[in-house]
Amino acid sequence: MAAARGLSLTAATQKAVTPWPRGRLLAASLGPQARREASSSSPEAGEGQIRLTDSCVQRLLEITEGSEFLRLQVEGGGCSGFQYKFSLDTVINPDDRQGGRGGVFEQGGARVVVDSDSLAFVKGAQVDFSQELIRSSFQVLNNPQAQQGCSCGSSFSIKL
Repeated sequence: MAAARGLSLTAATQKAVTPWPRGRLLAASLGPQARREASSSSPEAGEGQIRLTDSCVQRLLEITEGSEFLRLQVEGGGCSGFQYKFSLDTVINPDDRQGGRGGVFEQGGARVVVDSDSLAFVKGAQVDFSQELIRSSFQVLNNPQAQQGCSCGSSFSIKL
């Protein structure tokens, strides 16, 4: 993933509001209730699907250029066992495609790509963009594969 830009959102980096790459500051987002509701035009997340909230779509359209998309990965670590990692990328790898059991999810012109290994941990979840006084970040909400998560929302444990 040499094309990926470093937007890793670990718990340590989420504690401060930082500008996005290319000098663009974070835009104001919707209110807490509105940003957590899925787009009315979005299909219901079926098994293996990822939904995007309106605020996620809006923010991705603001920060991506050309063929860029948001990559969602799950890595071992964090205070609950697994952690979410977000980055902007331009390269779709073989295991990102449906044949590789990964997924490319598009809604309202915004794209989120999840590799096959990570998709098993987030299928059926919702990706949101949240802006608060102390941080602005993409987050995974309503993950049916997660048993519990940490208070910052960046790590989780899986259901067995």
